[in-house]
Amino acid sequence: MEMSQSILKNADLKSTKKRCLLLSILQTEDRAMTAEELLEKATPILPMNASTVYRTLNTLTEKGVLSKSLRKDGKSYFSLEKHDHHHRLVCTVCRKVIPVDSCPLKELEEDLEAKTGFRITGHTLEFSGICPECRKSNGL
Repeated sequence: MEMSQSILKNADLKSTKKRCLLLSILQTEDRAMTAEELLEKATPILPMNASTVYRTLNTLTEKGVLSKSLRKDGKSYFSLEKHDHHHRLVCTVCRKVIPVDSCPLKELEEDLEAKTGFRITGHTLEFSGICPECRKSNGL
């Protein structure tokens, strides 16, 4: 949890047990998770209710510690903000996430910076679809 405390300090946030635990779970899982998934993993370790989890996740997102994405399943997913870029394929059936190593967006990033004046510090690109295993097992 020492890394979690450092992240919170850098964001000018008080280091609480609940914040540290949620960050620790996201670090350990190394994937985007819903508030419900985080609550399920956290509660056996440190009891908390759903409103606490939501409030904490929103605070961490507002401070730039987490990134929040809304997926096609209608749920919000939270992940550690790495201030870099990452790309992934997400299976809509089994939820498997496959990282994509190459980045075809460098030129687009530079063009956007030139046109808007933004200094882009990271981006996320996510494709959703059905993985080969799910296609095979479901006849798709």
